[in-house]
Amino acid sequence: MPLEQSILNLPGFTLEDISGVDPLILKARYPSAPVCLRCQSTELRIKDTFYRHVRHESFGQRKVYLYLRTHKYLCRSCGRYFNDRFPGILPYRRSSEAFRKEVSQKHRDGICQKTLSERLQIGEATVERWYRDLLKLKLSRSQNDPCPRVLGIDEHFFTRRQGYATTFCDLANHKIYDIALGRSELALEAYCQGLPDKRKVRVVVMDLSETYRAIARRFFPNARIVADRFHVIRLVNHHFLKVWQWIDPSGRKNRGLLSLMRRHEQNLQPHQRLNLQRYFTQQPALAPIWEFKQKLCRLLLVKRRTKKQCQSLIRTYLAYLDQLKNSPFESMATLGKTLDAWSDEIVRMWRFSKSNGMTEGFHNKMEMIKRRAFGFRNFQNYRLRVRVLCA
Repeated sequence: MPLEQSILNLPGFTLEDISGVDPLILKARYPSAPVCLRCQSTELRIKDTFYRHVRHESFGQRKVYLYLRTHKYLCRSCGRYFNDRFPGILPYRRSSEAFRKEVSQKHRDGICQKTLSERLQIGEATVERWYRDLLKLKLSRSQNDPCPRVLGIDEHFFTRRQGYATTFCDLANHKIYDIALGRSELALEAYCQGLPDKRKVRVVVMDLSETYRAIARRFFPNARIVADRFHVIRLVNHHFLKVWQWIDPSGRKNRGLLSLMRRHEQNLQPHQRLNLQRYFTQQPALAPIWEFKQKLCRLLLVKRRTKKQCQSLIRTYLAYLDQLKNSPFESMATLGKTLDAWSDEIVRMWRFSKSNGMTEGFHNKMEMIKRRAFGFRNFQNYRLRVRVLCA
């Protein structure tokens, strides 16, 4: 690569002179045949020659200013006056696109606006404006993307004043599709009606939320609703811990026992099994309830099964539901009613392997975005950053 190209990093430009130390002054020109911007005519007359001063990307730790030799032209065909246009430098801007990209990338990597403003001697508002322009440019490339085939829906907290927001995650391509403010059917109605190609959605994964189920049935008519495996297992553990609290309130407060009770049986170490057995000898009423919970969790953790394999699993699942609904413990009976109301969505978990674990992971990333920005007041700014950084 020629030296002038490695210094300028602008293809097609010719370096005429280098002067200064900090800042570094680069004088250059763009040798091309100009044409009229209106009529594309080449019959032009030069009316003036001058230098255009532009801030360029840094060279090491030194500031760089680019002096471009340019002309003012008169088109003999249409009579229009215009100046030279340069690739990588937009009209009326006092900075090159390379420098704006450098500032935006540094801000994205965690350098705050104040630090960038002091180092590069530009305004803090300029850093924010350039960074937002870069995000909008990246977002424009996927502005009209259709709805994903496998859609994950979940909520996350935004602000105290504006409440919660709903996350729409593309589980097949591992990225955030969009976020919308609100979590009720009324708040999301206008957004869901404007979604493109809603009928292409085939699977919607969600937690056990009646609101989201109603939204999915209304706006995604061709999609099958699948319950999120993590939330179903968490619900089973929640009701089991309530029964444990009723039988042995003092043992429920033991953090070591709480950790063992929550674990799946296959994840227990030999010494942990012995500790549980010792506790069950002291509380024999808990042993059959814990064993039933383990059987139910093993059944719910099954995935990637055929339709024929699911038939035998359904019979076992219905038998477990009868035991739950006929249980003398109120919490277990409530669990049975809830699982019965979501039977279709829970049974579909055995056919699919997708879950909203990916969406929960993106929620952690969104929290880091909010912390880095010291919070957001404007939801559209927050949505812009999330759609670009979580894509």
